[in-house]
Amino acid sequence: MSQKKWATQALDSFDSVVASIPGFRVREGQRKMAAQIAQTLSNAQLGKVEEGAADPQRAIAVIQAGTGVGKSLAYAAPAIAMALARGTRVLISTATVALQEQLVNKDLPALAQQLPTPFKFALAKGRGRFVCKLKLERLASSGENSDEVDDLFAEEATEQRKTRPKAETEARMQFYTSMADALATGQWNGDRDSLTPPPEAEAWAPLAAEGSSCTGRHCPAFDNCTYYERRKEMVAAQVIVANHDLLLSSLGARLLPELDNSLLILDEAHHLPQTALSQFACDMDMSRLTWIDKLASRALRVGQLMEVDEIADIAGYSSGLREHLTELARLVMSLYGEQLKGQKDSWGPARVRVPRGDLPDPLLEPLAQVMHNASGFLDVLRAIAKALKAEIKDKPDEAQRLSALYAQVGTLAPRLEAVHDTAQLLSQQPETREDGSQSVPNAKWFTLEIDGDFIVVKGHASPILPGATLRHHLWSQVRGAVLTSATLTSCGGFDFFLREAGLHGDAAVQTLEVASPFDYAAQGTLVAHQTQADPREAAAFTREMVERLLNDLSRVQAGALVLFTSRDQMRQAVDALPSAMRNYVLVQTAMPRSMLLADHRARVEQGLPSIIFGMQSFGEGLDLPGALCESLFITKLPFSPPDDPVGESRAEWLRSSGRNPFNELVVPATAIRLAQWVGRAIRTEEDQAHVYCYDRRLVATSYGAQLLKGLPPFTLEKRMA
Repeated sequence: MSQKKWATQALDSFDSVVASIPGFRVREGQRKMAAQIAQTLSNAQLGKVEEGAADPQRAIAVIQAGTGVGKSLAYAAPAIAMALARGTRVLISTATVALQEQLVNKDLPALAQQLPTPFKFALAKGRGRFVCKLKLERLASSGENSDEVDDLFAEEATEQRKTRPKAETEARMQFYTSMADALATGQWNGDRDSLTPPPEAEAWAPLAAEGSSCTGRHCPAFDNCTYYERRKEMVAAQVIVANHDLLLSSLGARLLPELDNSLLILDEAHHLPQTALSQFACDMDMSRLTWIDKLASRALRVGQLMEVDEIADIAGYSSGLREHLTELARLVMSLYGEQLKGQKDSWGPARVRVPRGDLPDPLLEPLAQVMHNASGFLDVLRAIAKALKAEIKDKPDEAQRLSALYAQVGTLAPRLEAVHDTAQLLSQQPETREDGSQSVPNAKWFTLEIDGDFIVVKGHASPILPGATLRHHLWSQVRGAVLTSATLTSCGGFDFFLREAGLHGDAAVQTLEVASPFDYAAQGTLVAHQTQADPREAAAFTREMVERLLNDLSRVQAGALVLFTSRDQMRQAVDALPSAMRNYVLVQTAMPRSMLLADHRARVEQGLPSIIFGMQSFGEGLDLPGALCESLFITKLPFSPPDDPVGESRAEWLRSSGRNPFNELVVPATAIRLAQWVGRAIRTEEDQAHVYCYDRRLVATSYGAQLLKGLPPFTLEKRMA
């Protein structure tokens, strides 16, 4: 079938689905989006390319679709129809669990009933969300962590048990036994998220499936493995729903469909750049090093059993690693100790950033030695793992014991990998190019914190340009993709997002902005307060803002949402509430989100006023249509200054290149965040809402005018001080 026929057929499928939905209102913008997606994905050349042939054709659509367009149907119907016609698959990646659940539990089941060709879909989750049955069996029988109970390591396990109270061990056994029983009887499917309530991370970690401790098809529990059962569902599915974290962490791991032979949809795509920075950052502990000896001991014993020659090098690698990490910690304290110790009153660990990413020379040689020893140690672990898998294959009767040995070594391997990766990023020094400019540095910083009796020194490193990272790791593999969100433009254009996402200047990219079907001028009013106090003078501004806010809140008759930029700001507003108003204010920090929203809905349904006080996380993904949010209050523009080490390093690099980080980073990022916040107000074509902003910079500065460009065209009302 030709590209043109694929596109036509995909759009026809969308049209037939829309026509089959009773009472569904045809939206011009939604069809325009579907047509762009059909055209784009039809142009992508998928699959293997013959040797010597031209580079395969890539096609990527970046689409901003305003609230109410109906993005999910606009991309799902044509993309799935085209994938079925082309014999390939669709991978949909989101940023939030809420959207994943909406797709899997509502949108895709409905679409499966309406498309003429049947298709299967599956939700992809990371391995760590599923239970390892072998670990659970050992935990249920002993109450001890699975890497402590093998006969080979009885001495280690005994020492651990001596230090743990008997009552705690019994409680652990009871907890894990109940989980094992529920799994065996089919009352639980092995998915952490299906437990009510989900267990705390500390309780879940010892029994979670992990790639480093899993022998895969060699495991004796493989045939009944929860994780691999889910993988089988994914293999049989034409549509996979994942999240951005899993997408980036599994690149090259064959967990998800191959990106050069499938169609990729990135919803909530404005989160992708930040996810990339988080995904490729790393850190290493240079103080608590007993795990190195433990790993060396386990690797040596297992390696001797497997008769692995490379274990002769373990002692040298482990002692070298410990020695040079200790030396690094000493040197860091010698160089930065005064700065770190001077931050005793700061929240979280004390932190010092390396200016320009230019690490002092004394640290470079120890880092090189850390990398050398970690790399050699990892090679030995790979040799042991290979021998163990071969032994399991040859001796299936001993698979249970051998798999336990594999887990013994593999459980600690990720720590070694983190040390290697962090040392590698820290070691990369910025270079001066021929034109005198500096290469892009990595962000590098060290932290100091107290953990019980330990003084913990850690090294951290991260790339600073998400676009470069995504271009190298993601877009080099993708052939056909759609990136969409309600907020991809910033200050009136796509440039900022395209740079952040690694797509700026990419010839394969086409952009499209689809306006919301809502009549914002008629449905909403933006009330811009102009305070006397400058928002940069926090104390004076907050006092004046709270006074005006309380005055406006006194007129609320239904549902309202107040968004704060800091906990202190919200605390002052709560403290100032008159007693009569306290009865209908719900504070985000006072109860779980689901409970708060349920209370809010119940009050509004009873005709009572209900006001939510929320922080930045309530400014996105919250759907409060109709009376649930007739008033939205923005206490201050949601600037997020680059005060984290990555943001600081990036701003520093921009300044050194003669550029302005406020204009290039802070304003565009704020524009996207503000558009998300304002998007909470009008959710349907029948909604009426007022949006109040108390930050005078929105209407009194040149960058405020840029921010207004990115907001829906509400009727603007200015209120003077």
